[in-house]
Amino acid sequence: MTTMMGACGLACDTCELRTYPANPEAAQTVLSWFRSQGWLAEGEGLCKALSRGMVCTGCHGSRETHWSADCWILQCAVDTHGLADCSACAAFPCERLVTWAGTDESYGRALERLRALRGGGPSAA
Repeated sequence: MTTMMGACGLACDTCELRTYPANPEAAQTVLSWFRSQGWLAEGEGLCKALSRGMVCTGCHGSRETHWSADCWILQCAVDTHGLADCSACAAFPCERLVTWAGTDESYGRALERLRALRGGGPSAA
């Protein structure tokens, strides 16, 4: 069961970027990625990341800590349309969302999650 979902339909409760503070396996992956991006220096770890606020609080949380504040879906659904997620949009599912969902299996599951929220109505794709 998904307890928190992104505007795009991705399940936040299984996202490593969201769960890494309490999940040692996810922390290893995420902290390595932070280092590869130059956001943490070698030797800096979980405590440093947390003290810098490097924790995603979801699409309706702080943009300072969202892993991808420039996400086009986040900007469209939340910023432009003031929606909790794409399923509430009059144009759902838009062509751009359907194309995005076709690029990755997890994105496809996200679109299906949104369709279920919408009530399984007809899709535009």
